[in-house]
Amino acid sequence: MATSQSTFSDDILGRGFAFPVRLDPHRRIDVSAGEPRIRESIVTILGTEQGERLMRPDFGSRLRSLVFAPNSPATANLARFYIEDALARWEPRVDQVQVVVEPPGQGGASLNLRIFYRIKASGANQGLAFTLPLEG
Repeated sequence: MATSQSTFSDDILGRGFAFPVRLDPHRRIDVSAGEPRIRESIVTILGTEQGERLMRPDFGSRLRSLVFAPNSPATANLARFYIEDALARWEPRVDQVQVVVEPPGQGGASLNLRIFYRIKASGANQGLAFTLPLEG
């Protein structure tokens, strides 16, 4: 029964090559499925600058355009907006996206971002965190 439930989840949430691409123990390209697949998709969306993909120039987010922005409340709000906008547009398997921008540490040359989201198919709440380096 666990196998059929896992297959059902994979069918709904997706299955594909793991990101970053890696080999499994049998030296084949590793595959990800289910909730980890959604997390990988979010990382891909946020790590892809709009205009970077030739056949789909509007794919991705504008998050990396903030790298040379000053660390200010305006930059934090733009980061929040860019993340919410990109995930609403490119990741239909999630909703209720919330972005928390944490105050930078000493020196403050980065934004600490925590993203919380709900997986529509299962209702599971998930989150991920990353740091966006800033120049100024």
